[in-house]
Amino acid sequence: MSALMWIAAGSLAAWLWLLLGQGFFWRTDVRLPRRGPDDSGPPEPAAWPSVAVVVPARDESAVLPASLPSLLAQDYPGPAEIFLIDDGSSDGTGKLARELAEEYGGLPLTVDSPGDPGPGWTGKLWAVRHGMALATTRIAADRKDNGDHRDDGGRKDDAGVDYLLLTDADIAHEPDSLRELVRAAEANGLDLVSQMARLRVATGWERLIVPAFVYFFAQLYPFRWVNRPRGRTAAAAGGCVLLRREAAERAGIPETIRQSVIDDVALARTVKRSGGRIWLGLADRVDSVRPYPRLGELWRMVSRSAYTQLRHNPLLLLMTVAGLAVVYLVPPAAVVAGVLTGRPTLLSLGAAAWVLMTGSYIPMLRYYRQTLWLAPLLPLTALLYLLMTVDSAVRHLLGQGAAWKGRTYARPSSAP
Repeated sequence: MSALMWIAAGSLAAWLWLLLGQGFFWRTDVRLPRRGPDDSGPPEPAAWPSVAVVVPARDESAVLPASLPSLLAQDYPGPAEIFLIDDGSSDGTGKLARELAEEYGGLPLTVDSPGDPGPGWTGKLWAVRHGMALATTRIAADRKDNGDHRDDGGRKDDAGVDYLLLTDADIAHEPDSLRELVRAAEANGLDLVSQMARLRVATGWERLIVPAFVYFFAQLYPFRWVNRPRGRTAAAAGGCVLLRREAAERAGIPETIRQSVIDDVALARTVKRSGGRIWLGLADRVDSVRPYPRLGELWRMVSRSAYTQLRHNPLLLLMTVAGLAVVYLVPPAAVVAGVLTGRPTLLSLGAAAWVLMTGSYIPMLRYYRQTLWLAPLLPLTALLYLLMTVDSAVRHLLGQGAAWKGRTYARPSSAP
């Protein structure tokens, strides 16, 4: 049996294990339960807790008109305010946010700026820190002015805000998004509820790459494993994270993750390690409006943090490249080699692995409402991700670090 035959057999075995032993990552049914017309689903809380929506924003004037009005229009029964933190924008982001609030009305909006990031902080987390502090102070003051000290559920109102919704400036929410997030957290005793926003899929490159981005993320962090209370796997999707304030304080958020470029995963890991219960699933009514029409823009989105995900470890990089090659590239290569050399066993091994790979990708394509003809092209997409990962490592070795919107972050001095 040739070496290629053994490798093809190993690829097939890997796919059998991935389908059955990796938390059923390929399924797309981990969704936030919603209250149905027959009053089914999670019950409403006796008293709706207060929520501060914190939106870090840096040069986001292009997407704010499609996202901010959706936050202003949230149909939430309890007290809620929006705090948009303008992180040194040069395109008039803060001014535009105020104009949109005047035009659309809705939830109260505060726009503020934290100044330049402190030493050891990423810009986004510095903005989140400022927004959290501002929200806690503002809501506590509002309650004191109103003469309220306890809500109907017995909470201590003078402690400030009950929940924080951390959401990116490119995320649009349906009107009941905040209500359903809070309902799920209260009904299930969750400290963190995160939804993977449905990313934009409009151009050819977006169709080829974006669904696979979520597919690979779920393979790395199977949602069912994340949602196990005593499981070790932890992750969140940074575009939409509802965080209980008490859990944030217990975990030391955001100070304990201030250097993290992949801040959503670091946030979830820290909350879970401190004893918090977390939940992650796919979103039905939360969407990203940020366009990535060209390959270069998608490439930068992935490569800016891929090597960081590998903890800047050359050995992990080599293992990842080898793993991607064996799992995703060997099956089509074995099919071609089997046809050219007339070796039916090699052809069968490669074809079987390719069929399993294709079938595992179909649920994600259906979730994104894309043609299923993209499923057999997953090896091509995986090759692009492999090259993006290598490019990310090269950029770090050249001292360019994780670059985003005019800032470059070097390797952190210590892991969170």
